[in-house]
Amino acid sequence: MKRITNLHTWAICILHVTLLGSLVMAAPLFAEDMMHDNRQPPAKLVRQVREATRQFLDVNNAVQAGYGPAFGCVTGPDHGAMGIHYVNGGLVGDGKIDVDHPEALIYEPDGKKRRLVGVEYIVDAATWLKNNNNVPPTLDGQDFQFVAAPNRFNLADFFELHVWAWRDNPLGAFVDWNNQVTCEAQ
Repeated sequence: MKRITNLHTWAICILHVTLLGSLVMAAPLFAEDMMHDNRQPPAKLVRQVREATRQFLDVNNAVQAGYGPAFGCVTGPDHGAMGIHYVNGGLVGDGKIDVDHPEALIYEPDGKKRRLVGVEYIVDAATWLKNNNNVPPTLDGQDFQFVAAPNRFNLADFFELHVWAWRDNPLGAFVDWNNQVTCEAQ
């Protein structure tokens, strides 16, 4: 009887050690899942862009507001894409940056349909610098990127800022390329 009790005690000890080891090994996985479930709310600028561009979820509204497709569907040099830029020439040429009036709306093609994924703020570099004491533009703390001529758009030097307000971007809401956007469905 004593031998059966010792075997039973050993079996329970081994079971406890095994369970403890399993919990120790699984803890990082649970922590990682919890981190993904507790996503940060979108940045203030992303929220502002969503409010300002909600009416352009329908591309027909963008066309009626003076936006038109330019450059075709822009894909990344080695990853991701931007999509089709619907540009408002009057806004590009005004030398101003206004969160409520982005110079370009970016759509992902899905056959003949267009899905709004983000916006791009664009301003001529010479005009901006002349009117703003040679200080490069920022919007809600986000620095604009400088794009020198010559460039693939055949434009003079300009500053630009992408805001991926309608499509999550694993690289960040304000980077140029989005790996979640594709031109393959056009």
